[in-house]
Amino acid sequence: MNTFTFVPATKEQAKARIALTGPTGSGKTYTALVIGTALGERIALVDTEHGSASKYADEFDFDTLQLTTFEPPALVDALAVAAHDGYDVVIVDSLSHFWSGAGGMLEQVDNAAKRTGAGNSFAGWREARPLERAMIDALLAYPGHLIVTMRTKTEYVVETDDRGRKVPRKVGLKPEQREGIEYEFDVVGDLDHENTLVISKSRAKPLSGLVIRRPGVEFADAVLDWLNAGKPTPSASDYLATALDPNTTYEDFHLLYEEVRRHNLLAAAVLDPGGASTTLGEIIVRRGTAAKKEKEAGKGIEQEDEAA
Repeated sequence: MNTFTFVPATKEQAKARIALTGPTGSGKTYTALVIGTALGERIALVDTEHGSASKYADEFDFDTLQLTTFEPPALVDALAVAAHDGYDVVIVDSLSHFWSGAGGMLEQVDNAAKRTGAGNSFAGWREARPLERAMIDALLAYPGHLIVTMRTKTEYVVETDDRGRKVPRKVGLKPEQREGIEYEFDVVGDLDHENTLVISKSRAKPLSGLVIRRPGVEFADAVLDWLNAGKPTPSASDYLATALDPNTTYEDFHLLYEEVRRHNLLAAAVLDPGGASTTLGEIIVRRGTAAKKEKEAGKGIEQEDEAA
């Protein structure tokens, strides 16, 4: 029997999912901090650039976590800690390192291929791809605003200036990440060397196609206006509180799981009561299973009392 049911679509309030791409020197880190500061009060920045973001600590108030190896699970763990600590905004600067840096996806695939002895990347991708999917799902499910930067490969084009001279101009190409990753985000902006932002992809109609010179608070305000134009919904942190509430029953857990699944938050990275990194879905299943056993044990005691 078919159990699919269509329901009316509603626009819900959401958190920002922004990707900034550009070549070295285009101002990705600075722009991310400008936008992030306008989006929320507490900012956590995952720094993969040898502490370069801290050069802006005199202009922006943020906390930083410096990583030197970039295994995808490490980013998931960092997101779980950031969610637990209640950061309004997380900036990952840059996500490219989790693709091509030490321990990143390309290295994971190569190592997996060597372990299987297949001698080709297909077997490596089959083993490593779930790591990447878990990382992307954790990014998108973060309970606050998310901004990632991605480096683009650089090349120079020769143009004619207003005096008729041939001059080189540095331009960015595709992000150093897997093909199509930009489609995971609601807003994608491409920065050039003059710090001009071109919105190349946007689910927010008012932002589509904008060209912004030195983007700032006005851009963040436009993003917030679009995000807040909808029905309020619980975040992953709200659902976690319900899952950890000792009064949540087995029946409640069943309904909770379905609601969290509908909102695509099962893969949200969280910390369990013991401080270990896990997912919201795993906690709901684990505690729901425990609640079921308690319920069954309670029924058993009642039956024994009735028999007596």
